[in-house]
Amino acid sequence: MTDISMGNSSHPRKTTSLHSIDARTKRRNASETRFRYYGISAVFIGLLFLVFLAASILRSGLPVFTQWTLNTSFSLTQEEFDKAEKSILKTKSYESLFNQFLLEKLQRKGIDLEFDKKSIERILGKTGGILREYYRSNPDKLGEPVDFALSTSSRIDGYFKGRIKRENVTDSRFLQKSDIDLAEAMRDSGLIKRAFNWNFIFGADSGVDNPGGAGIGASVVGSFFMMLVVLLLSLPIGVAASIYLEEFAPQNRITDIIEVNISNLAAVPSIVFGILGLAVFIQFLHLPQSAPLVGGLVLALMTLPTIIISTRVSLKAVPPSIRDAALGVGASKMQSVFHHVLPLAMPGILTGTIIGLAQALGETAPLLIIGMVGFVARGYPETFLDGFVEPNSAMPAQIYTWAARADAGFYEKAWGGIIILLAFLLSMNIIAIILRRRFERRW
Repeated sequence: MTDISMGNSSHPRKTTSLHSIDARTKRRNASETRFRYYGISAVFIGLLFLVFLAASILRSGLPVFTQWTLNTSFSLTQEEFDKAEKSILKTKSYESLFNQFLLEKLQRKGIDLEFDKKSIERILGKTGGILREYYRSNPDKLGEPVDFALSTSSRIDGYFKGRIKRENVTDSRFLQKSDIDLAEAMRDSGLIKRAFNWNFIFGADSGVDNPGGAGIGASVVGSFFMMLVVLLLSLPIGVAASIYLEEFAPQNRITDIIEVNISNLAAVPSIVFGILGLAVFIQFLHLPQSAPLVGGLVLALMTLPTIIISTRVSLKAVPPSIRDAALGVGASKMQSVFHHVLPLAMPGILTGTIIGLAQALGETAPLLIIGMVGFVARGYPETFLDGFVEPNSAMPAQIYTWAARADAGFYEKAWGGIIILLAFLLSMNIIAIILRRRFERRW
């Protein structure tokens, strides 16, 4: 049986050629082609969603960077100023003086429309407070013409931008159809013009009654002081802990527990750090509530795991031959780490730090817990130290506050704030990429 020739077998072996593709190879090639198309489709769908998100944000937020304003020259005499300051309703007195001045100017422009006495207030908002603050700060301007650019109310501004339609307007104490006619006449005569809204970028929150005058500038300053605290605390502590764990710490059960806890802390929800900050920094240490110092301490705790993990990865990426060569020429362990390993790992460390700061910049939940959302920042800190300890807001908290208010003008401000926040985040990530490509060495 064993001597039977293979050529006499009843099932001859099928031969194939290298120049032809068999069925199995065709199926494998088809599977690879399908997988490639799946990947391309996934990337395309992701880009489609990204474009849709960016278009939605830009469409809703870009209008806030322009504002319809009344540009006029107004003069207040010393006698009128003294009379207004002696009045019980000081702000109302300034507003009455300006309204009378504007009515006379409308008559000289030939605008003869029927409107009630409160139409100007509904078109421009409460101008008395602006005039009172200006002339109290600049008494030398009394008797001289002063150019004012007064923002229109959120409803008139929304009408000119197309957010409010005339057919949807019903007469109320906030807006009447006659107000729209008067505002259109003032626009046609050149009194009301569209201009870039610098106040939104450099201004401060104006409270719930004046969405047109709200700005995000003070919140940007609050975020700056918070990020300064985060940087000064998380970078040295995170890098020092990473160097010890990676280069000097013995491999035992204690270091294993520390490494596991660091990885777990990186996955803890940010609101937990907010509760920790409320309990420790505010209730126990009695630090000022709503202060950037407390916000920075909370965000530093949240950022530390990210910096430690990224720094350890950067240190591991340095080839062991660098350490061996340094030790071989007589350098100590510390000298080999600080003179050779750390400079080579610095690009990755800086990249991880910037990404951690960008993550902290956009966090809202911890700031809600420590009370930064409950404070309305209406001005800049007077001194550098006040920037840390005085109550202030931050960009994410300010955006949340605007989005929670009922007026549609604040909702538009929230979209504009998101654009500014994304611009900061995008800039920080671009800096991280540039640093990595500038200093990275390939082995």
